[in-house]
This record gives sequence, C-alpha cells and structure tokens, in this order.
Amino acid sequence: MNNSINYLVDVSNDKKRLDLFLCNKINKLTRSNIKKIIEAGNVFINQIIIKAPSRKVRFNDSIKVIFSIPNSTKKIKPKKIKLLIVYEDEDIIIIDKPKGMVVHPGAGNYENTMVNALIYKYKKLSSLNGEQRPGIVHRIDKSTSGLLVVAKNNISHASLGKQFSEHSIERTYLCLVWGVLRPLKGRIETLIRRNKKNRKIMSVSEIGGKKAITNYKTIKTFFSKDIPKISLVECKLETGRTHQIRVHLSHKGSSILGDFQYGKKNLKFKKINSDFLTNLKKFNGQALHAQTLGFIHPTKNIRLNFKSNLPSDFKDMLKLLENLSS
Repeated sequence: MNNSINYLVDVSNDKKRLDLFLCNKINKLTRSNIKKIIEAGNVFINQIIIKAPSRKVRFNDSIKVIFSIPNSTKKIKPKKIKLLIVYEDEDIIIIDKPKGMVVHPGAGNYENTMVNALIYKYKKLSSLNGEQRPGIVHRIDKSTSGLLVVAKNNISHASLGKQFSEHSIERTYLCLVWGVLRPLKGRIETLIRRNKKNRKIMSVSEIGGKKAITNYKTIKTFFSKDIPKISLVECKLETGRTHQIRVHLSHKGSSILGDFQYGKKNLKFKKINSDFLTNLKKFNGQALHAQTLGFIHPTKNIRLNFKSNLPSDFKDMLKLLENLSS
C-alpha cells in the first residue's frame, strides 16, 4: 500500500460516516486504526483536514488518506540496550524479550525500556499506538519473557492489529503452576477488569470488564515426597488482556511460580527439597514464557511462525523437577 491513497465518494456512500466509509475501502485497517489516522489529521476531504471520524461524507467528495503519520519518538530518550532480534525485514521486527525488561516507558521507568532501545536502533517505527509506544503492537509483562512483534510502519501495524483483534494471531505460553489444574485441559472464559481495591492488578469479574479467553492444557505434573505438586502448563490466548494468563490461572486456583501479585506471597513448607527452594528463589518474576508467535506477514501475505527457547531459570527448574519426581 502506498503512503497515501485517494477516493471519490459515489452516490451509494452519500452521507456515510467518514470512518465507516474508509473501513469499507481499506480492509487491512480496523475501525480503531482508521479513527487514529483521522484524529491525527491525516485525512483530507476536498483538501481540508478532517479530524472527526463521525463527519459525513458527500457524493463527489474527494478524500485523501495519508498513512505515514509523523513519528514523535524524539520525546523518548534513545538508549543503547541490547535486543535479541530473531527476525527482521522492512516491515516488522521479532524480538525475544528477556525477563526484567519493560516494553515501553511508563511511571517509574522512562529510559530503560524496549522502546528506548528500539528508537536508538531505528529511525522510524509505527506511530499508531502513540508517541510513547512507537512500533508497539502488543506487550508482555516485565517479568515475563518471550516473543514480541514490532511494526516498523503504520500499514504493518494496522494489519497486525487487525489480526490481533480478530484473534487469528497464534500465541503460546509455557508456565509452571502450583498444584494441578482441574480439568487438566480446558478453556477459561471470563470478564477481566482492574481490581477495585488495587488498581495495579486485574481481577475476574461477573458484571464488567473485557472478555478474556485462555485455552490451556497440562503437559506434565511433577510431585514427590519433598516437593509440592507443580504442573507444566501450555496456554494459548484468544484475547490479550492485561495479565490475562496470570489472572486466569490464579482464578482456577493454580497461580504461577514466582508470581507474588496473583499467587502465594508467603510460602511456608513443612518439608521441602533445598535445591528446589534455591531454584525457586532464583526466579525474578513469574515462570511464564511467551514461547511461540504465528501470524500472516502484513505485506508479504505469508505465514510466519517463531519459537523461543526457555530462559535459563525456567529450564533449570524443569530439569530439577524432572529429577526429583522421577
């Protein structure tokens, strides 16, 4: 798709909302993307900038859409931080994010994020998610490791965003949880909203919030006389709500190892294997890893699939659990 495109309104679209008109014309963009482009001042009707998505178009109106929204990354401080890039082309970047790295600037951290590293390395990134989140299509938590896709331009961002909204992007996570999920395989579908008492965390709700769907299956359960029951679980997301897997598994009664926001804060064991306890203390965050990512390339229209190796603390714990429960 070019940086700009022109349309002439025919009689069948007379008096239609501008955002709806453009949604029908540009099927790669979601209505949310269209709205952002309009509000950014990148749509012209008869050579006049229109910033209202609800504006009605008229028969014979000449409409121009510019896709290269000016980047505002200068306000973010570029910083030389190492990124593990597993794939890159002119449209996208696939990054394997380590545990402990924050994705974008926010309260308390404006300089040591993945975004700071990205704008140090790249002059241009997509701007559909705002000036503080250039290139960012989706996120994973600071203490979660694994794969992320970054968009270099707005067309790629819009295409990926649409795939996310249609739940066609495949994302698989591996995690270690306390206990055994019942049933061993299933689907968790709830509403998730911010916790009323603590705005930093999310909660399952029956009356409000956003729909969240997690499909899970237990890969293996570990247990012996001197360790508690622990399960290796694979989760596939249909939606991508904040802290979704952590909230859903905690809701099921099997929180993730190392997750003190949604899980066990004061671990007390009558008898515990010392090696297990040592490895548990090594977890700087939850035992949750975004292992696979699959989607249709935004411009090449081919399927791409990526897989990330487990981080060392996760692998060490798995190896120990295998040995202790054999």
